[in-house]
Amino acid sequence: MSKTIRLGFIGCGGIANGKHFPGIKGIEGAEMVAFCDLIEERAQKAAKEYGTPDAKVYTDYRELLKDPTIDAVHVLTPNVSHCEISCAAMEAGKHVLCEKPMAASEADAKKMLETRDKTGKMLTIGYQYRHFHVNQVAKKVVDDGWLGDIYYAEATYLRRRGVPTWGVFTDKSKQGGGPLIDIGTHALDLTLFLMNNYDVDYVVGTSFEKLGRLLDPEHQGQVNGRGEQDNWNNKTYDVEDSAMGFIKMKNGATIVLRASWAINMTKEQGANNKATAMLAGTKGGLDTASDVVRLNHVVAGQPSITTVGEPVAPYIPGFSQGPAPKSLEADIWVKALRGEGELFVTAEQAYTVTRILEAIYTSSKTGKPVYF
Repeated sequence: MSKTIRLGFIGCGGIANGKHFPGIKGIEGAEMVAFCDLIEERAQKAAKEYGTPDAKVYTDYRELLKDPTIDAVHVLTPNVSHCEISCAAMEAGKHVLCEKPMAASEADAKKMLETRDKTGKMLTIGYQYRHFHVNQVAKKVVDDGWLGDIYYAEATYLRRRGVPTWGVFTDKSKQGGGPLIDIGTHALDLTLFLMNNYDVDYVVGTSFEKLGRLLDPEHQGQVNGRGEQDNWNNKTYDVEDSAMGFIKMKNGATIVLRASWAINMTKEQGANNKATAMLAGTKGGLDTASDVVRLNHVVAGQPSITTVGEPVAPYIPGFSQGPAPKSLEADIWVKALRGEGELFVTAEQAYTVTRILEAIYTSSKTGKPVYF
């Protein structure tokens, strides 16, 4: 495609306004021509702020998909609806960028893969942590061989108190789960990406439903990035508040995954409240628990820790302060749609992430490992 890419957006909530709309706004060769949301006012507001002069507004995504001039859509809805809408979009001839996670279940994710193969449309998933500068540096360190054979990793995103109290995050029927599927998915995707290892042997895990239902409002909140205190309704909270998983890869490598919205610990585990990865290999190790890569290796026969690169604060359009660099996720996506590059997050990779997440939930229920 050499023509301007015409994009439609299904879902005009927080992640749409926080990442997708401002991200696409800065990309040449793309137009935002259609906006759909169950709350019409949100779609109208998005169309006015970001859309072309003739941008259309919908409350039913099926009507949006009938427009033959739309090349691709962003699916920005609650997790449980990702499969239905993404498959319908591909069957309607649209390429799809679906927000993370790929789906709320392995079966849904597999159906999305099958629909992609059947229709020949592009499908990618919104795992933006791969594009953070510190993680790009970490990937280069790994690919350049500084770690050798990676045999152990930790994928971490732990909030001491950080339950999202907007949207439907604590509603299992719409999200499929809590922090594991919401933020743990970022840490897991990042770690698998850095290791370049998606060949899973088995998974063991436990999810905990403790503090989400136990803590009353006066003992819940912490001040979040919006200057508000996050207090949740423990009467309607029906997802886990933390989850841990042990992932054994077929080459013997192991990954420990930890995710929480609420857990009793002394401090946050993660750099500036974000997903982090720690990798250990035969030549060295690294972690991304700050805005630079810390490389543990041997120099002149001495164990040493080297800081790799300069600190660069992570940037997400709409969420970050200061000058707005180009959104790499949006840029790569539009270039792929124009035939000028490859997708950065493949659907196969995202499918493996979803399989692992479901396996942790299943293992927690059954008390048994889940073999792939």
